[in-house]
Amino acid sequence: MKEIIANSKINFEANVRRGRALEYLTIGWNSIEAIVAIVAGIVAGSASLIGFGVDSVIENSSAVTLLWRLRDGERGERREKFALKLVGISFLLLGAFVAFDAAKSLIAIEPPEVSFIGIALAASSLVVMPILARAKRRVASNLNSRAMKADSRQTDICAYLSAILLVGLALNALFGWWWADSVAALIMAPIIIKEGVEALRGKSCNDCHC
Repeated sequence: MKEIIANSKINFEANVRRGRALEYLTIGWNSIEAIVAIVAGIVAGSASLIGFGVDSVIENSSAVTLLWRLRDGERGERREKFALKLVGISFLLLGAFVAFDAAKSLIAIEPPEVSFIGIALAASSLVVMPILARAKRRVASNLNSRAMKADSRQTDICAYLSAILLVGLALNALFGWWWADSVAALIMAPIIIKEGVEALRGKSCNDCHC
């Protein structure tokens, strides 16, 4: 019996360490992503790229929240509900910003310059984020952490936004359809906000079978 308990504790601590490593990786990637996207967006005059960079900053708040939740091993359970609410708030901030930025871009009618750096960044994020999201869901399941499940959904949404950004930048580069990414972002905004509301209610997408 003692051996089973000891092995269970070892597995729990291993998953906590894995979860921390994933959140540190998320923070590192998003920090680079934010700097590159914002600088490239300013140079190209691309509101969608700047918005993508700000999105990365907001997503880092979720990763920092999860690091806080995973601190001190098993005592992190006491932080679970509060961490889930903080992740929910970051979802709502992200959804509001995406909607505002997309609407502003459409109203301003200011076609951005072609940004090959932005296209490369979006393509890279589209590869990295699904891998991170899957790894987070695995750890979240092992730890039975709804907060980390919600955070993995935010990482999924980053992948969706990367796809939207990539399509928008590519359509602008190929056909001059500057409005494409803004329209797609407006479609994404309600999905992001719904995730935030569910998290604030103490649910994750996995709980409500979204």
